[in-house]
Amino acid sequence: MTRALITGITGQDGSFLADYLRAKGNYQVFGMVRPRATGFSIDNLSHETREQMTFVMGDMSDAASLTAVLASAQPDEIYNLAAMSFVPMSWRMAEMTMQVNALGPVALWEAARGICPKARIYQASTSEMFGNVPAPQNEDSPMLPASPYGVAKLAAHRMADVFRDTYGLFIVSGILFNHESERRGQNFLTRKVALAVAQIALGASSGVALGNLGASRDWGFAGDYVDAMWRMLQLDEPQDFVIGTGETHTVGEFVEKAFAIIGKDYRDYVYQDPGLLRPTDVNMLRADWSKAFNVLGWSPTRTFDWLVKRMVEHELRLAGVEGWK
Repeated sequence: MTRALITGITGQDGSFLADYLRAKGNYQVFGMVRPRATGFSIDNLSHETREQMTFVMGDMSDAASLTAVLASAQPDEIYNLAAMSFVPMSWRMAEMTMQVNALGPVALWEAARGICPKARIYQASTSEMFGNVPAPQNEDSPMLPASPYGVAKLAAHRMADVFRDTYGLFIVSGILFNHESERRGQNFLTRKVALAVAQIALGASSGVALGNLGASRDWGFAGDYVDAMWRMLQLDEPQDFVIGTGETHTVGEFVEKAFAIIGKDYRDYVYQDPGLLRPTDVNMLRADWSKAFNVLGWSPTRTFDWLVKRMVEHELRLAGVEGWK
């Protein structure tokens, strides 16, 4: 059995990855959760996955706990998905963002050097590292992040190069563009919109406040992207990859399609709140994922329209909206 450690196990990506590895049948999965989160939510994990995996206590801001986690799990593969991942919050909690997203991975790799130096490591990088460089963005594009989140992720991304080149660790960085699902946290835009549509359809809400409707993003399905993570760790030599769809849609398009599912015009229910605008925003992100296709044999399987429909219909069913139960 291959032993895999997933940090950030209870999040969207961690839960999809845990389900994905369990389905392969030859993995023993360890999921890291924070010690202070004694009531951590496992709602994102399927019942079958919960029963077959092992939870271990650790924190990305505590190097000693990371050492203990690796000593316990003795992983063959490490997927570092833990992060402070809500970009707007990174301005309000810049120091914590740097601690978790930049220094945390370094502490993890330092521990891996001594405990499991042959382990293959996946580092979750992000399209936010590109900032406002011209689209499409690929592995060779300049990186000029426009948020504390992007800066912290870029620091870890560069340090991964250092640990790979200096110490010979097998570290790959997946530069993932926006990827969504019904497992997204409720503070993220796409989930917030899907929830609002369901509440409006139920008659429990009259509207929703949003920020910049003009920002363009490359949105894919999270379930597709964990497959790319796994493929990266099966290579003979570590390489970094951009993962996305190559298609760009504005926030406004997402909102319009979401409300159309319940037959309503979003302009009657959505209003812009200046307080939700980012101090500095990234205008357009669009992935050039040709390397992932050519080297990994990976490609996205789901469309933008499918993703919006899946997310909204999930919330409509949960809310018990008539006709969607």
